[in-house]
Amino acid sequence: MSVSINQLRPQAVFHYFEEISKIPHGSGNEKAISDYLVDFAKQHGLEVIQDPAMNIIIKKGPSLGYENAPTVIIQGHMDMVCEKNKDTVHDFEKDPLQLRVIEDMLYATNTTLGADNGIAIAYALAILAANDIPHPPLEVLVTVEEETGMGGAMTIDPSHLKGSILINIDSEEEGHLLVSCAGGVRTKHILSIAWEDVKAGTDTYGIRIRGLKGGHSGMEIDKGRGNANKLMGRILNDLSTVCQFQIIDINGGSKMNAIPRECDALLSVSQEDEQALKTKIEEWNQLLKNELRVSDPDVVVKLDRVDDEIKKVFSKDTTHKVIASLVLIPNGVQTMSMDIQGLVESSTNLGVVTTDQDMVRFESAIRSSVRSLKYKILNEAKMVAKILDCELKADSDYPEWSYNPDSKIRPLFQKVYEEKYGEEAKIIAIHAGVECGLFKEKMEHLDMISFGPNMYDVHTPNEHLSISSTERTWDYLLSVLKEIK
Repeated sequence: MSVSINQLRPQAVFHYFEEISKIPHGSGNEKAISDYLVDFAKQHGLEVIQDPAMNIIIKKGPSLGYENAPTVIIQGHMDMVCEKNKDTVHDFEKDPLQLRVIEDMLYATNTTLGADNGIAIAYALAILAANDIPHPPLEVLVTVEEETGMGGAMTIDPSHLKGSILINIDSEEEGHLLVSCAGGVRTKHILSIAWEDVKAGTDTYGIRIRGLKGGHSGMEIDKGRGNANKLMGRILNDLSTVCQFQIIDINGGSKMNAIPRECDALLSVSQEDEQALKTKIEEWNQLLKNELRVSDPDVVVKLDRVDDEIKKVFSKDTTHKVIASLVLIPNGVQTMSMDIQGLVESSTNLGVVTTDQDMVRFESAIRSSVRSLKYKILNEAKMVAKILDCELKADSDYPEWSYNPDSKIRPLFQKVYEEKYGEEAKIIAIHAGVECGLFKEKMEHLDMISFGPNMYDVHTPNEHLSISSTERTWDYLLSVLKEIK
């Protein structure tokens, strides 16, 4: 039996999640949803601030009996990662998400769901709209462009906020309380293209990597999943030992903080080397099926003859530098924590490769919970750029969030969880970045924690949200707010 969204519980939370899903809100395209939040606040008679960056702050006074309670900031981000498979017809600039329920899970249809971080907005709006939920004074802070470098959090004016406690709802495992996270920086290697006329006696082939799982470059970087851009580099480097070819075009991934699932390269190949090309691609299919048999068993390398008329190709030097960049740019887990078993300490993800008219861009997301190691990886990236005569740009440099041994909100969350569920919540640090590090840098007094319901395959078209976990996490949040007096 099919279930509609309005039958789900808590009804108010899923109502607002559905409303949000109707509004395109990819990173950099948040004006419509920011304006929606302003209209919501005005309709409910609440004070609202919309800053120049489109961040939103909505304030609500305390419930009766909570007049002397500390002000609590409920925080999330309004942007989502827009991922779809190449054969999916969906315009993230215009089209609403198509929600669907399968048993206990909420999905979008062949696109990312945006539960990261739409569920935080849905929780916050449901609380703001209600008149029967006990709570201290509230400030709901909803930021923009979190997924592309935390640009919204960087611009927040702390004078607009009076809260001393911040509850971030941007975590993805129920019963896990996040108390520390990595910092990060984004890099772009920019390689200028020298074009040449296509040579006689060549044919055009497309190489396509498909079937990888991908995932969040912070949460899944330690899962051993294939990175389509790095795999393409290995394939092209190997091909160069048996084939004469020049690159025409190369594109892979769509977000630097998502492990790329797909990469396409268009090559001009000498006709005398076509059989060697086909043989080598078949070898790579077998090799990757073996290497990635556990993490990505559906990986496939496809080879297609392309009949389009091609006039220009990358020079041999540019082709060599593209391949070298794919091979040499740092990627994957770099160090593991010696303090917390199983925690990735530093990593980097070559998330996006794009060909423009006159350049190829290689975009990476570097993460580390140790600031010096973050800059070590950045310096390695700079050295690669220098060797290959690329320009390197670094931006969106955000700080790590260090563990606070004197936190008061953490033991309260632990106490309430144990009372409700008869077991201890897990205190964790993660390798992914959340905005708490930036807020702590701006507002040193903040006592912060992050939590959230169960989400799976975040940043992929298979992203899904547990409905029952969403309800339990809602009840948990309300119980905590009730205790803050």
